[in-house]
Amino acid sequence: MRMKLIDDLYDYYKDRLTGDEEDAEAVAMSILDELDRRHVLKLINEMTDEELLGMFGLYVFESLKAKMAGEGLGATRPQHVPRVH
Repeated sequence: MRMKLIDDLYDYYKDRLTGDEEDAEAVAMSILDELDRRHVLKLINEMTDEELLGMFGLYVFESLKAKMAGEGLGATRPQHVPRVH
């Protein structure tokens, strides 16, 4: 089950969305500018376990990608060479 906020946002913006990733980013950034910590925590408390784990998983994934990029991992390693552990 998807969070009601997402359904409401989609219904509100669907006539103005083109399907580009930038659309979702612009809507997300606009919403984040309007919310404070208390409101975010209230929305998180309304999430299902599946939504919460998905959100946290995405946060971990994106944070690790950013950390690896910041450290230069992956940028210098040829993609066709197998990794040795």
